[in-house]
Amino acid sequence: QSICQKLPLDLFVNRIHNENPLTKENLLKMYDQIKPVTEKILPGQKINTVAYGCTSGTIAIGEDKVKEKIQLAKPSCYVTTPITSAIKAFAEMNAKKIALFTPYPESVNKTILEYFDKKNINIISFSTFNIDLDEDIASVDQKYLLETLIKLNVSDADALFISCTALPVLEIIDDIEKKINKIVFSSNQTLIWDTLRSIGYKLPIEGYGKLLRN
Repeated sequence: QSICQKLPLDLFVNRIHNENPLTKENLLKMYDQIKPVTEKILPGQKINTVAYGCTSGTIAIGEDKVKEKIQLAKPSCYVTTPITSAIKAFAEMNAKKIALFTPYPESVNKTILEYFDKKNINIISFSTFNIDLDEDIASVDQKYLLETLIKLNVSDADALFISCTALPVLEIIDDIEKKINKIVFSSNQTLIWDTLRSIGYKLPIEGYGKLLRN
């Protein structure tokens, strides 16, 4: 939201209930909520873009099903998700070999890796915190997160992708890029980038990585 306050756009937010622990079964429970939750955002009014802010939820439910439910509530709007936007960002920045970092437990990581494989995304290294509570992911200390990420072995990768919109990584992307000398993507960063691109905003934004600077 701090980024959007600086830009010529109106941002409206609604929350969708997410159950703990973090499992595919619990992530799938969000599916039936997508339409009613979207309908409550400016009821009856047109919205240019709707961004669904859950990476693992998108993968569990499926990008097409998320889009279908959102467009039932807001017909003809542009729909983006963290995973949709990440794959587009990889192509935009010509990042072919991806180092992947997630905070998720093993069962959710399995679905993420399988999804990238299905999309022909070349994941050359993988690391995780193996956390199974969403609130614990959001509470990860930013300094500890930075120290962890800059120690990853990403020498053979074109870029590092940090998955999960709950992980507080957005504001340290610049620092990570400077330390590892690689492009860094995150779920929130790519989601913001694709949303802005969908409404025709093309000016550079400083402070959140090379993707938004470009």
